[in-house]
Amino acid sequence: MNLKPLADRVVVKMVEAEETTKSGIILAGSAKEKPQIAEVVAVGPGSRSDDGKLIPVEVTVGQKVITSKYSGTEVKLDGTEYIIVKCSDILAVVE
Repeated sequence: MNLKPLADRVVVKMVEAEETTKSGIILAGSAKEKPQIAEVVAVGPGSRSDDGKLIPVEVTVGQKVITSKYSGTEVKLDGTEYIIVKCSDILAVVE
């Protein structure tokens, strides 16, 4: 089963948080912050402007992005967790 986002929605899969700090300290599960870096899994066609022109989504499948901390709708499909966010909730592309 595949998720196909509509309009300017983007399906992302969160990237696992680091389990070790830069100094080598291993973090317990409760000490890890919720990751905000995600990988784009699927992209909708875009939104329509007032005059009906299609405005495409600015990200592509496979890119790593930073999303707003509390944005999107969480969905679990075939045991994998995804988040569906609006394109405007994507703050940056990680290069």
